Amino acid sequence: MAPREPEPRRIAAQNRRARFDFFIEDTLEAGVMLTGTEVKSLRGGRASVNEAYAGLKGGELYLFNAYIPEYGQAGRWLQHETKRPRKLLVHRRELNKLMGAIKQKGITLIPMSVYFNDRGIAKVQVGLATGKKKQDKRESEKERTWQRDKARLMREKG
Repeated sequence: MAPREPEPRRIAAQNRRARFDFFIEDTLEAGVMLTGTEVKSLRGGRASVNEAYAGLKGGELYLFNAYIPEYGQAGRWLQHETKRPRKLLVHRRELNKLMGAIKQKGITLIPMSVYFNDRGIAKVQVGLATGKKKQDKRESEKERTWQRDKARLMREKG
């Protein structure tokens, strides 16, 4: 019997504006502590991390302001709070590195995406980011437009 290929990760939520609004210097994969209804709701794919950020609270790393909707098939007493802080699970060495980076001026932790790995465990991809200024955003837009036009020209030429 041939070995099974791992299935690609299934994205539950993605922050598409992160690369437009921030310079992403480094990324890190972190586990996230969720309740049962949060996992079920994430599998539905209606979560949002667009306005979320990660930060320190009590010496631990938390994901703040991430929206995971209530799970419709569960009763009212089983529901979770939609925007509660969720603890991110990282190794101590990674946490120390992130704490040092956060204390620098202008460095932010931005969640890039929430996905399920090949074992079915929810993970968060966190980016170490600095904010872009208006002219940087314009430059990114020009670069993206040029790449699109270049691809179109190459297609037309054959």
